[in-house]
Order: sequence, then C-alpha cells, then structure tokens
Amino acid sequence: MKNVILETQEEVNAFAGTSIEGDLTIEGSDISDLAPLSTLTSVSGDLFIQYNSALTNLDGLGNITSVGGGLKIYYNPTITNLDGLRNITSVGGELWIEGNPSLVNIDGLSNMTSVGGNLWVWNCDSLTNLDGMANMTSLGGDLKIWDNASLANLDGLSNITSVNGDLIIWRNVTLTNLDGLSNITSVSGFLNIGFNPSLTDLDGLSNISSVNGDLKIWDNVSLANLDGLSNISSVNGDLIIRRNASLINLNGLSKITSVGGELMISDNSALTSIAGLSSLTSLGGNLNIRRNTTLTNLDGLNNLNSVAGDVDIMDNDTLTNLAGLSNLTSVGGELSVRSNHLLTNFHGLGKLTSVGGELKIWDNASLANLDGLRNITSVKRQNPRRFKK
Repeated sequence: MKNVILETQEEVNAFAGTSIEGDLTIEGSDISDLAPLSTLTSVSGDLFIQYNSALTNLDGLGNITSVGGGLKIYYNPTITNLDGLRNITSVGGELWIEGNPSLVNIDGLSNMTSVGGNLWVWNCDSLTNLDGMANMTSLGGDLKIWDNASLANLDGLSNITSVNGDLIIWRNVTLTNLDGLSNITSVSGFLNIGFNPSLTDLDGLSNISSVNGDLKIWDNVSLANLDGLSNISSVNGDLIIRRNASLINLNGLSKITSVGGELMISDNSALTSIAGLSSLTSLGGNLNIRRNTTLTNLDGLNNLNSVAGDVDIMDNDTLTNLAGLSNLTSVGGELSVRSNHLLTNFHGLGKLTSVGGELKIWDNASLANLDGLRNITSVKRQNPRRFKK
C-alpha cells in the first residue's frame, strides 16, 4: 500500500492493511477514534498526525513498531498522551511534536531508542517533562526544545550523548536547569540558549567541549553565571552573550581561545567584568561591546591582538578605559567608539597601528583627547561628521 491519506472517520473505519510503503497522513476534523488502524504494523515513509481537533489519543496505532521516515505530530488540540505509539522503537527521520496544547506527557515514546533526524518539541504548553524519551540514545540531527510553557526540566534527555545538528533551548518559561543534557559532549551546529526566564545556570552543558556553529546565550533574565560552559575551548561561529540581566561575569568562558565569527557582549545590565575572556587570542569577525551599563573596563580582552572585522564599543555608561585592548594591533574593519560617557582617554589602544575601515569617535562626553590613537598609520578616510567627541 502506497501513500495513504485519511481525512474522515469514515475513511479510518474503512482502512484495512498491515503496512504502508509510503507516507500515512491522519488529518481530519471529525476523526476521533484510531482503533480501526490496529492492524497496521509499519509505515515505511512519514507518519503525519496533524490538525485533528476531535482526537484525544493515538491508541489505534499501538501495533506499529517502526517508522521509516519522520514522525510528525502537529496541532492536535485535544490529544493528552502518546501512549498509542508505545511499540515504536525507532524513527528513521525527524520526530516533531508541535502545537499540542493538551499533551501532558510523552511516556508513549518510552521504547524509542533512536531518531535519525531532528528532534523538536515545540509549543506543547501542558507538557511538564520529557521523561518518555529516557531510552533515547541516538539523535541524527537538531535537538530543539522550544516554547513549552510548563516544562520544568529536561531530565528525559539524559541518555543523549551528542547532537549532530543544532542544540536550541528557547522560550521555556518554567525551565530552571539543563541538567538533563549533562551527557552531551559535542554539538555539531549552533548552541542557542535563549528566553528561558527561570533558568539560573547552565551546569547541564558542562561536558560540551566545542561548538562548531554559533554559541548564543540570550535573554535569560535569571541566569547568574556561565560556569556550565567552562569546558568549551573554541567556538567556530559567533559568540553572543546578550540581555542576561542577572549575569555579573563571564568566568565560564575562561577556556575559549578562539571565536571564528563575531563576539558580541551586549545589554547585560549587571555585568561588571569580562575577565573570563582572558584566554581569547583569535577573533574572526566583529567585536561588539554594547550597552553593558555597569561594565567599567575591558580587561578580559588583553590577549586579543587582532580583530578581523569591525570593533564597536557603544553605550557602556560606566566604561572608563580601554586598557583591556592594550595588545590590539589591527582592526580589519571599522573602529567605532561612541556614547561611552565616562571614557576619558584612548591610552589602551596604544599598540593599534591599522584600521581597515572608517574610524568613528562619537559622543563620548568625558573624552579629553585622542592621544591613544597616535600610532595608527593606516586608516580608511573617516567621515568628518562622525569624528567628534
């Protein structure tokens, strides 16, 4: 039997077969009972269960043992559990559980050990845990846990050891820790932790040693430290630490020696020190230090001798000096220093000899002179309107 689409309860009732060689789609506003599908044991392609407004459970699928493609459970507003999938041991493609607001547990996935593609759990507001995934050891793609309003922990993911794509934990408002990720040692893509307002630490990431894509820690208002990142030595993409209102230092970044892309430290209102970046020697993109209202110095950047892109130091209200850039010799792009109202001099830039782009000095109210820039011998001609105190 090739691709099968069941759009009404009548079509479900009429189904007869044990296997489907293609995809199975179950999508219908009047479908409420999948019991007639109990003869089905395998789906070679994708299994879609989506937009079924009257369906409360998946019990009729209890004899399916394998799905060769993806398993995608989308926007079923009244499904409360996945117990009907209890005999599935593997999914060859993606596993997507998205937009099921009444889903309270995923215990029906407890026999599943591997997912060949991405694993997404997204917008399931009644889901409090992922314990149904406790036997999962192999994941072939991204791991994305996104927009689950009641999710308290990730303990059900504790047997996953690597992510062969992106790892994104985003907008889970009651999530307090990442301890369930403590056995993950590598991330092949991005590592993004953002908009989790109850998250206080990143200790569950302590076994990750490298990130091949971007590392973004963004908008976690209760996050007090980055100690859980203390084993990461390199980031091949961008490193962005932004809008973490309780973060006071970057000590958890002390092993990072290189960043392949941009380094952005921005809008961290309690940040007083970036000394945790003291091992950083190489930066392949821009350096942006912006709107950190309690940051007084840049001392953690003392070992950085070149920036391939732009340097932008802007709106740091208590920044008094640039001594932390004392070993910087070249900037590949533009150098912009603007609206740092307590900055009195540029003495920290005494070794800087070349700027590949424009030099822009704007609105630094306490700046007395530009003497610290006297060793620059090469700079793109600056716009005179942008060169001012």
